[in-house]
Amino acid sequence: MKVFIILGISAVIAFTAVFLSFLQVGKDILFAEVLLGLHTSFHQTQVENEDNCITEAIRKASSLVDYAAHYTLKRTIQGRAIATPTLLLAFSKFPEQESQDISQAAERMEMSIQVLKEKVCQKHKRSLHPTDFLSADLLTMIANISGCLPYMLPPKCPNNCLANKYRLITGTCNNREHPRWGASNIALARWLPPVYEDGLSQPRGWDPSMRYNGVQLPLVREVTRKIIHASNEAVTEDNLYSDIIMVWGQYIDHDIAFTPQSTSRITFLNGMECLMTCEKQNPCFPIKVTTNDTLSAGMDCLPFYRSSPACGTGDHSILFGNLSALNPRQQINGLTSFIDASTVYGSTPTIENKVRNLTSKEGLLKVNVKYHDNHREYLPFTDQTPSPCAQDSNASEGERIECFLAGESRASEVTSLAAMHTLWLREHNRLARALKSINNHWSAEMVYQEARKIVGALHQIITLRDYIPKIIGPDAFNLYIGLYTGYDPTMNPTVSNVFSTAAFRFGHATIQPIVRRLNAQYLDDPELPNLHLHEVFFSPWRLIKEGGLDPLLRGLLAHSAKLQVPDQLLNEELTEKLFVLSNNGSLDLASLNLQRGRDHGLPGYNDWREFCGLPKLETQTDLNTVITNHNVTEKIMELYQNPSNIDVWLGGLVEDFLPGARTGPLFACIIGKQMKALRDGDRFWWENDNVFTEAQKEELKRHSLSRVICDNTGISEVPEDAFQLGKFPQDFKHCDSIPGMNLEAWQEFHQEEEICGTPKSVENGDFVYCSEFGQSTVIYSCQHGFQLQGEEQITCTSEGWNFEAPFCVDMNEYEINPPCSPSAKCINTKDSYKCLPADPYKLAEDGRTCIGNACELAVH
Repeated sequence: MKVFIILGISAVIAFTAVFLSFLQVGKDILFAEVLLGLHTSFHQTQVENEDNCITEAIRKASSLVDYAAHYTLKRTIQGRAIATPTLLLAFSKFPEQESQDISQAAERMEMSIQVLKEKVCQKHKRSLHPTDFLSADLLTMIANISGCLPYMLPPKCPNNCLANKYRLITGTCNNREHPRWGASNIALARWLPPVYEDGLSQPRGWDPSMRYNGVQLPLVREVTRKIIHASNEAVTEDNLYSDIIMVWGQYIDHDIAFTPQSTSRITFLNGMECLMTCEKQNPCFPIKVTTNDTLSAGMDCLPFYRSSPACGTGDHSILFGNLSALNPRQQINGLTSFIDASTVYGSTPTIENKVRNLTSKEGLLKVNVKYHDNHREYLPFTDQTPSPCAQDSNASEGERIECFLAGESRASEVTSLAAMHTLWLREHNRLARALKSINNHWSAEMVYQEARKIVGALHQIITLRDYIPKIIGPDAFNLYIGLYTGYDPTMNPTVSNVFSTAAFRFGHATIQPIVRRLNAQYLDDPELPNLHLHEVFFSPWRLIKEGGLDPLLRGLLAHSAKLQVPDQLLNEELTEKLFVLSNNGSLDLASLNLQRGRDHGLPGYNDWREFCGLPKLETQTDLNTVITNHNVTEKIMELYQNPSNIDVWLGGLVEDFLPGARTGPLFACIIGKQMKALRDGDRFWWENDNVFTEAQKEELKRHSLSRVICDNTGISEVPEDAFQLGKFPQDFKHCDSIPGMNLEAWQEFHQEEEICGTPKSVENGDFVYCSEFGQSTVIYSCQHGFQLQGEEQITCTSEGWNFEAPFCVDMNEYEINPPCSPSAKCINTKDSYKCLPADPYKLAEDGRTCIGNACELAVH
């Protein structure tokens, strides 16, 4: 019987996939009709057997999740011209394809078990515990059908000398025993067990009847309004650090952590749009507001989408753990955890291929072909057009400046962040050109990988040497991080949930409400007036059309960061005007942060203090010992009643600073522990043996963020330490006095070439030199869409190369994994394929999306 059930499940999933492929994107399909069709279809084929509830559960759950994703895609396409704050947030938080696939697979599995427990099998009067009626084998099969299982299997690590020379773009195989540690698209690490209201996945604050220490948790929006919100005028300037320290914090956070939201925008069970309902139902977890709240736009709530679950967690985690115990829901990190400049290069091969210039002989990254900044490069535009970024109201008809394309999807959020991304794009290309000039025998692939390796090392140096000590202070740095003693294979470098969701968001309280742009004398420029922060959200046009990088970077270097003060936390640009591009609503960053912590099941403030070995705080008097602003502690106790109820992000934010720090003891502990894990658990950390030569390490240490600015902009005078606040001109130095790397330390001579000659290049592929056991080895690879034929690795011997060079052949995707619907004909093309429809079709505005029965869609 089990075989028939499994076959039945497989058939149902296949039917659902085919059925959904024929849905017409351009037509409104009532969710009730879909449910009715599924219900009728099921009862026509229902077998009178209790085990049939499994088939129905999988069928319903998969259809609900897949329909929600389809509906979301349709509405996104239809509404692209309306840049609402919610759409902008969704755009920047939307995962790339692999993360999407994992998210939807996990949601199918989670919904399957939920429907199984709550809807279907109750009529059979079965126990609600799924392990009572689902065997491990059957659960594994369900996971496989949902698409989850492949992501739970350990990856195959390459066994060649390149695996020790360059890190994989996904971060996998950094640790040979634990190849997924630190990789992209795995669950964030848990340092304490999560606290969910149902013990599995229901967020804190979901059930209004739930009590914590005898009281209900306060509404997050009320916490914002009564404790966190500060006016734009209520800003205390930081007397030590410049505004660029805030930008670096945001930028490096985007290098190591990105938690994608659910890809669906409607509730799974009844198809209600999250924008239009205040009902708590996955994936919607709306933020309740009071009637006089200006952000509510007539609604009783603000929309909020839960983070994507990770495969193998939530209700379905029984597949991969103890079958008698359910493991709680976890969230995905879409990026590699490592400080590896994934902001520049991406965290998956798909993104990496998008940002690379694969036709360049110098290993360059793509640049903008339409605009330049005084002959310097800009980031290219995203290929998702029209993108939701703001446009210049004075632009000529038909002129558009799209969102930027970078290794990380949030590059266009604010102009300062876009400037930092642009700076490192230029630095990669500068290094690549220089490396090629001194190593003309290097292939484009080798130049790219070496430049990428240097850029990653500079990110590590600037962060651990120049940034983190200023944030957590010297005492906490020595206590939690200390001196480097080498790679520790027992250290898990995976970014933790509490670090990503709470501690490293301390920087939101250091954001200035005003953006300043200065001229070459570091003075205000009348042609480039000050802007409020909300005027630069998703506005690449301001960078391109209003002076380029230089004025903006000067403003960041010469003005102070906002000081994080307990009664001046987040200014109104963030709490009242987040992502507002017109009069179409707004969001509140503080409430989003608090709600996200509850969504992720983060334990409360006192739990984390105990984790860090800090005293538990029982009363307001206790709170007053770590927060000297007693007015703030009174407001906190009024809302939370008990210190243990305080959301960890808020608690850490209001603590008094440690000496020489910009955080209190709790966040210093969490940030310090995370940075040590990122450093010591990284096999490719720049200081580790055999990553760089001793001569190269010495040159890397000479470099700095100030030098990067000197080398890649028109700015000629900078502070020696870009993060240190100084006055112009006395505290600034000419770029001629700012030290930098001598790349001759990377010059390489291959005596073996006298015997073997330069390796043969291959069309649609490339090679990299790699020395192993005293021999010169060459390893070949093919571009995306091509497959290697022949030997991947050839070695130089006394008699020449031991093998002929391989070649790259175009893959026939249809033969490998049929990508088109059964009704369409799949045609192989160079490096891709096309699905040719059997039925008439019509394309949407983007020229790619089908709004008829079928369409010709090039898949890249």
